[in-house]
Amino acid sequence: MNIGAIGKKLGQLVIVLLIVSFGTFVLASLIPGDPAVAVLGEGRSPAEYEEMRQQLGLNDPLLVRYWDWLTSALTGDLGTSLVPPQQEVLTAIGSALPVSVQLAVMGLVIALVVAVPLALWSAHHEGGVIDRVISAATFGVLSIPSFLAGLLLIMVTVNWLGWFPRSQWVRIGDSISGNLSHAILPAITISLLEMAMFTRVLRSDLVTTLREDYILASKAKGMPTLRVLFSDALRPSSFSLITMMGLALGGMIGSTVIVETLFSLPGMGTLIVRAAQQGDSPMLLGAVVVIAVIYVVVNSAIDVLYTYLDPRSRRVHV
Repeated sequence: MNIGAIGKKLGQLVIVLLIVSFGTFVLASLIPGDPAVAVLGEGRSPAEYEEMRQQLGLNDPLLVRYWDWLTSALTGDLGTSLVPPQQEVLTAIGSALPVSVQLAVMGLVIALVVAVPLALWSAHHEGGVIDRVISAATFGVLSIPSFLAGLLLIMVTVNWLGWFPRSQWVRIGDSISGNLSHAILPAITISLLEMAMFTRVLRSDLVTTLREDYILASKAKGMPTLRVLFSDALRPSSFSLITMMGLALGGMIGSTVIVETLFSLPGMGTLIVRAAQQGDSPMLLGAVVVIAVIYVVVNSAIDVLYTYLDPRSRRVHV
């Protein structure tokens, strides 16, 4: 990818982020409730509320308010929460984001660890009983909503078997074992959908690759099956999987709302839900924009990586 292509990609990234931030700003401004009341509380005089609206810039036109927010955000100032305790939005995000990122990364790793062997096994036994069982199992997993999967995991592993604790979230800096014991169930929950999708996509690509002449030649030479699958077939079949990984990682960070609420985790999902319920527009706007930035940056990086892994795509970008 040359300098021009990279510049074009960066330009697209900026445009997407501007559109997302403006759209979120508009939606946040439509949240029911008066921000002045959220800051001052009930029982104040109309004059006090009007003065607070003036301080918050709520009487300015929408575009003026967006421009003020954007120029502040570019300097790292995402504003202050309207709801007590009125902490800095960036501080709240800095506390919540590591939880969501950890869950997303753990979920992605779990999905890959399970999906890659299943896809290889299924493709190697194409059309057989194993292939049909794995295909049916992944289809079934795709049909289960994440909140239902989470409830079932809690019911079985926590309520019935008592394998995992019910206590509050433990940060990894305080206790690695305590952190993992709390993170494993929600990570598995958010990994199920990606696990099934990864398996089906990789299996399909592997089936095509295993029919290539060079694979048939390797088999004819008596190469071990595992070597053929892992060394010769997996890499050229992984391009679609790599693209999906980028989409999945960014999406999993933003899709933890239900899972974090279900497991009472202090992540970005919980932060967004609380901000929406309380009418805390600065917190909601900051959290959504940060997730959007992560999603766009991750997928842009995956797109660049893809061009280096697949020589065919370089000719498109150059």
